[in-house]
Amino acid sequence: MVNQKWNFLEKIHGMARGCNTKIILLKASLQLALNSIKNIHCDYMTFTLQEGARAPDFHLPATDGKNYGLNDFADDKVLVVFFTCNHCPFVKNSDEITRKTVERFQQRGVAFVGINSNSEKTVAEDSFDQMVKRMEEHKFPWLYLYDASQEIAKKYGALRTPHFFVFDQDRKLIYTGRGIDNPRTPEKMTVNDLERALEEHLAGKTVSVPLTNPIGCNVKWEGHDRHWMPPEACDLV
Repeated sequence: MVNQKWNFLEKIHGMARGCNTKIILLKASLQLALNSIKNIHCDYMTFTLQEGARAPDFHLPATDGKNYGLNDFADDKVLVVFFTCNHCPFVKNSDEITRKTVERFQQRGVAFVGINSNSEKTVAEDSFDQMVKRMEEHKFPWLYLYDASQEIAKKYGALRTPHFFVFDQDRKLIYTGRGIDNPRTPEKMTVNDLERALEEHLAGKTVSVPLTNPIGCNVKWEGHDRHWMPPEACDLV
């Protein structure tokens, strides 16, 4: 029923775009209704892992020629899984910020695992071969895994690249969302949400902001255009 109402309102809203200025109020009312329906839709359709959820397992190939799963990080105090890729400017422009975070926290028992779930049929640059090439060129200090089936992206509810998930020693989710507040233009960054979450947790504190909206390119889903997202994939806050 929610989807039917949403689709009907979107259809009417699209028809209204071509009319004259006398229907501006109607369009505004329709937009408010659309937003309301979408909020209800998101409330009932949870896509991304919720705080306290356990990390879904994975068995994926990495650019170093090995395969990895959750058990490979059993000795680490904290596990950071982040969905990333090769082509997205939000990723490429903030990778050096992520590098500094990894170098800062690895020695404190935090493991970092990057996963590329993008379809190479949608963006050829996101192929596994290009992943290997990029890691050889930049020598990033994290593991880089390939989720060719996109099943892991679905299990975690990855929305964008980059999208970070932080799990405690019991592998329960304590933070998900963005790394920094301006990944495309990192010189304008004002807060590093990922580092704040890690610092607070390692200090024995509760993460003060456990949820933010990831900022970046949407995951490139197999069989869909570049901008498509699952209808249940909603903003986190």
